[in-house]
Amino acid sequence: MARGVEFVDTSVLCNLLEVPGKCQDRKQVIDELKSKRERRETDLLLPVTAIIETGNHIAQVSDGRARRSCAERLSGVLTTVIEGKAPWALNEVEWDAAHLQALVDGGSTGSSLIEHACNRLGCGDLNILIERDRYLARTSGVRATIWTLDELLSSYA
Repeated sequence: MARGVEFVDTSVLCNLLEVPGKCQDRKQVIDELKSKRERRETDLLLPVTAIIETGNHIAQVSDGRARRSCAERLSGVLTTVIEGKAPWALNEVEWDAAHLQALVDGGSTGSSLIEHACNRLGCGDLNILIERDRYLARTSGVRATIWTLDELLSSYA
């Protein structure tokens, strides 16, 4: 059986970091993370896209103290990733011409970036799918999914 890998989506990261207005499922996400860690059936990967999107959500928080607190939590999480102490590893991906072409083409979804935008799948979500596609292309014997709370993204996960 193939080893399982799950890419952590922005919706999950925002809940874990308790970003105001983006953490309504926090208890469920924390419980699910504990369960995933105990079962050890899948490895968790943090896409660069999720970091960028989460940082953008934090920057939009209107209350300055809450914004700073969230930014500190994100910084702390990133430090644990750097130190190898996080429950996930960073998915390292090169944003080169091939990556951008895959994004424009819609990767393995069968629809282009334009079609996805018209159907309300954002560029960030599509990019997480591209990160997964590129991971699968360079890795063998792996089954890769996306851990997300986003219904539209989960239809491709």
